[in-house]
Amino acid sequence: MTIIVDPDGPELVNIASNPVPEGVRAGYFSTSDKVRLRYAIWPKGQGAPRGTICLVQGRAEFIEKYFETVADFRKRGFAVATFDWRGQGGSDRLIGNKSLGYVDRFEDYWTDLKSFYGQIVLPDCPGPYYLVGHSMGGLACLNAGTRDRMMFERMFLSAPMLALDRQPLGMTGMARVTETLSFLGLGQVPVRRRADKPASDLTFPGNPLTSDMVRYMRMVDVLKAQPGLETGSPTIRWAAAAFGAMAEAGRDDFPGRIKIPVLMLAAARDEVVSTAAIERLGLRMRTGHHLMVGGARHELFMENDAIRGQVLAAFDAFITDLTV
Repeated sequence: MTIIVDPDGPELVNIASNPVPEGVRAGYFSTSDKVRLRYAIWPKGQGAPRGTICLVQGRAEFIEKYFETVADFRKRGFAVATFDWRGQGGSDRLIGNKSLGYVDRFEDYWTDLKSFYGQIVLPDCPGPYYLVGHSMGGLACLNAGTRDRMMFERMFLSAPMLALDRQPLGMTGMARVTETLSFLGLGQVPVRRRADKPASDLTFPGNPLTSDMVRYMRMVDVLKAQPGLETGSPTIRWAAAAFGAMAEAGRDDFPGRIKIPVLMLAAARDEVVSTAAIERLGLRMRTGHHLMVGGARHELFMENDAIRGQVLAAFDAFITDLTV
């Protein structure tokens, strides 16, 4: 079953295991470069008003994946605003093969966030504003933090994608190689691994994302209900954009350019992004720091209750308790 928020608006997938939090308003907006993005906003739940959480996703994710987390933030008195990045979820896909992850430049995610902030968050959501991002979204948040100090009061990042381990040439070298391949006309070619398989109950054992099977299968069920939300392998062009942004985050001057207070959480058992890179940046930032979450896999907000409890406790200490 789906909920259609307005006749010309987007659908949000609503299933028994992942119901849409009540009070949602969903729609589309167009970025400054004319890409149509899907968004959703929720008013605060119980408690004194505390402002708005702007929640941004990782690669290949979508609004529905964060319904439980949206409810957690609303219980604390926050309104929540979120959207699907260009090229994924219910937003415009950018190339003919809509199943592949693609972006021209990593800076395009800054265009998405800035457009969302100006068109949806500022007019329709109560301040102050806090930015919460996961994985690729965490890197986009840090990029935003080097560009505009005034948009958000604080940033809370879950396993930000600062580097990838086991890359033969490092982030800068991989950026050069993938940029060259893109220049040669291979930008829309997918980057596939032998281990990549569609998520199912058979792929849960040993998966790198979460130890919680209920939450893992919940997302499988959402994609069964609406296969169009799925984003498969990234393209070489996406990889070039991402490697370039990660190389930039590894520069010596990067920590000093972040002007917003930041808390980064690293997952101790992360096999997707580099935990060591998060630790290095956390130790070098003047306006932020990092915490290690023991036993956690990459998707901290989708982990088991014990780990999610630690994540939300860190969020409360860094953001909620300061808004009283």
